[in-house]
Amino acid sequence: MTGPHGTAGSHGPDTRCTGHPRPQLVRPGRTDLCGEWEFATGEDPGGFGARIVVPYPYEAPLSGVGDTGTHPVVWYRRRFDQPPPGPGRRLHLHFGAVDYHARVWVNGTYLGEHRGGHTPFSFDATDALADDGRQTVVVRAEDRLDVGQPRGKQGWRAEPHGVFYLRTTGIWQPVWCETVPETHVRQLHWTPDVAGASVRCEVTLPAPPPPGAQLRVRLSLAGTELARQTVRLYDTHQELDVSIPALRRELDRSELLWSPERPNLVDAVVEILDDAGGVLDRVGSYLGLRSVAVEDGRFVLNGQPVFLRMALAQGYWPESHLAAPSPDALRREVELAKELGFNGIRIHQKIEDPRLLAWCDRIGMLVWEEMPSAFGFGPHVVERVVEEWLAAVRRDRSHPSIVTWVPMNESWGAWDAAVRADQRHYLDALYHLTKAVDGSRPVISNDGWEHTHSDIWGVHDYAQHGSELRERYAGAESVRRILRDRRPGRRRVVLGDGAAPDPSLPVVLTEFGGLSHAPAAGQRWFGYGTVATAGELEERLRDLFTAILDNPELAGFCYTQLTDTAQERNGLLTERREPKLPTAVVHEMVTRAARAVPTERTDLSRAAMRRRSGTDAH
Repeated sequence: MTGPHGTAGSHGPDTRCTGHPRPQLVRPGRTDLCGEWEFATGEDPGGFGARIVVPYPYEAPLSGVGDTGTHPVVWYRRRFDQPPPGPGRRLHLHFGAVDYHARVWVNGTYLGEHRGGHTPFSFDATDALADDGRQTVVVRAEDRLDVGQPRGKQGWRAEPHGVFYLRTTGIWQPVWCETVPETHVRQLHWTPDVAGASVRCEVTLPAPPPPGAQLRVRLSLAGTELARQTVRLYDTHQELDVSIPALRRELDRSELLWSPERPNLVDAVVEILDDAGGVLDRVGSYLGLRSVAVEDGRFVLNGQPVFLRMALAQGYWPESHLAAPSPDALRREVELAKELGFNGIRIHQKIEDPRLLAWCDRIGMLVWEEMPSAFGFGPHVVERVVEEWLAAVRRDRSHPSIVTWVPMNESWGAWDAAVRADQRHYLDALYHLTKAVDGSRPVISNDGWEHTHSDIWGVHDYAQHGSELRERYAGAESVRRILRDRRPGRRRVVLGDGAAPDPSLPVVLTEFGGLSHAPAAGQRWFGYGTVATAGELEERLRDLFTAILDNPELAGFCYTQLTDTAQERNGLLTERREPKLPTAVVHEMVTRAARAVPTERTDLSRAAMRRRSGTDAH
């Protein structure tokens, strides 16, 4: 199997398969189960009298159903040909995401259940398979209007309301199956250590390995081998630090490191060997060698300060809702952000499709990943959020593009954190738990306001004019006042016992702008400020971007937002991904040199000269 930008190597499967639903753990030979399924609603599916196109939710037009009514229980059935695997092999059935509570049967045999609408799950279906090869899978999905389940921006009323849009019920990411050997790689993670000239490989097996089994890892870049290492396997989980000698050569590092400007990806082949050296399992993967830190009030990538130029991305399409309308749409979403001049996206209230993250890895786009919120509070809600958030971090922590984790937004689900100790403990716990699972990235406890522990102070400030931003953030003392008590978003930015917030942490305007054209009479609308013409939009945007880029105290921004999303009409692009201003105009605004990173002016000048000369010298 090959992806759109990669070819299968001579020693393993394609490791750049951006079209694969699990792009960092790829085997050849999967069976795609997307397409037309039988469909029913209600507690009893009856005869499955309707049809639906998977993986689109029934509420969306591309599903072929397009029913925006509320159906708390939906059913799916699909018949497909799949002969039982041979001796020593198993058939796994995979679901990218099913919102919210899924139960699965194959040929009438119950395989299991999964709760959580944004994270993947799979079942071993081998023992349920029919010998004649004709298989039937049935899925029951339950998704109630429960504010205590993580739902993000999916509304819980009959119609869209406020910033909340139509729901995405049931199956909304790919369904597929694959045949695997009994001893196989179940999970695979990569953690680079640039300073240590190595990368940690973590492999999880479904059961203890057979005696004498070995793990072999091979890494290469553009066809040149970087490392090859083999160790004995002793347990179901094994960690291996793979030395990469080329990283020790400082002058050669730029050819190896991943960044938005040079998104170098290292191909990986991971094999499980038997005691005689025979291959039991082989998977393709990839990784990026890069480091992320916060230092001296700046975001630092590969040891260098980087000014964050991000756009808020909700990943919502009118024809398909949270599901992408096509694999190409995922790639195009990243390309559009890049063309507008952004070096990052903050994925808002959604755990994105892994294929979009793979395009961010490949094209070069920094990503902040954010947990979809629940809107209640209590022990059962905390358990739901924590379980699903940890599953998301586990799925995505090998992507080099992801540089920040955001488990909470604007106190959604911790509304009274300022006065309730238990809710502050909740925010603290999300921060510390995330850091315990992945200490290699910054974590924000509660983006926008009411931070407890955070590595970046994310501030939401919808000032409508650049003059307001210049006044509010005029100098280090003004910024400290903003963090402590000025409340640009109505609530305190940092909670605490009165001590000054840590001034060494970066301050980023993680939501600002939100400008839209004035709505027509009767048009459903939500925004933060309006303009009458395209010319006024350009003028106001330039004023806001200039105020931030000229401020030496700010480490970056995230503009609200990349695209219109339902009634939120404040995108730089329409919901059909059409630009409201010429792309080159926005690109010029966004990419001006930032005073907070003095070297940017020189870097931009050098980049322009390289483009003019047609070279890529350093």
